[in-house]
Amino acid sequence: MTSAPPATDQFPVHVFGGPTALFEYGGLRFLTDPTFDGPGDHPAGGGGVLTKLGHSRIAPADLGRVDVVLLSHDEHADNLDTSGRALLADVPLTLSTPGAEQRLGGRTQGLADWESVALDRPDGGTVLVTGVPAVHGPGSREDVEPFTGQVVGFVLTGDGLPAVYVSGDNASLAAVEQIAQRFGPIGTAVLFAGAPRFAGLFGGEPLVLDSAQAAEATKILDARRVVPVHYEGWAHFTEGRDDLTAAFAAAGLSDRLQWT
Repeated sequence: MTSAPPATDQFPVHVFGGPTALFEYGGLRFLTDPTFDGPGDHPAGGGGVLTKLGHSRIAPADLGRVDVVLLSHDEHADNLDTSGRALLADVPLTLSTPGAEQRLGGRTQGLADWESVALDRPDGGTVLVTGVPAVHGPGSREDVEPFTGQVVGFVLTGDGLPAVYVSGDNASLAAVEQIAQRFGPIGTAVLFAGAPRFAGLFGGEPLVLDSAQAAEATKILDARRVVPVHYEGWAHFTEGRDDLTAAFAAAGLSDRLQWT
């Protein structure tokens, strides 16, 4: 395992609740899965309901400039809600799944596994954003996607910059291993966690990493820093900050965990 990162690697990651975070990398400002609606019920596939419990810590108008949205998928309100959809119209580029490109249109570009797009940095050079595998539930993509849809994660790289991994709604450690083989060690991992569960779906197994799996993913990636998201604010999230803190402590990784 690598030693703790130097301070220059520790660029701020601002977490606003649910899966929504903002960070600047290579002079560009990236926003993950925008969700800003207030508490309430949102329809889900199969007649189900997703219940939001709390308010976002920021309003879209207060975000400042957003250059790129990294959208793990567009089919669930806990990843893209009504306010988030409205925001996309004002953002120059949204990167997401190939299916989202078809559904959302506009400035949305889908990325297949290992497909990359080069973004110009304000100070010269580029940031390379690569779409990486993600599976929104236990098992294979073929078994999972008919129920929970297509999801993508992202790895950001650039000259002189530490690699950044944004997991999206991923529950597969096998996918994490593939990513580590290509890009590890990771400087900052923005890990979607929270162990969301539904009793009638996949036997109640988590649809996204649980806390112990998030700690294991950190080991696999040899991640210098982990910023958790997607662990608070929704009724179907079954593990929160205390669970993550305990799991990382049990794995001897407390120094890698950063709360914002």
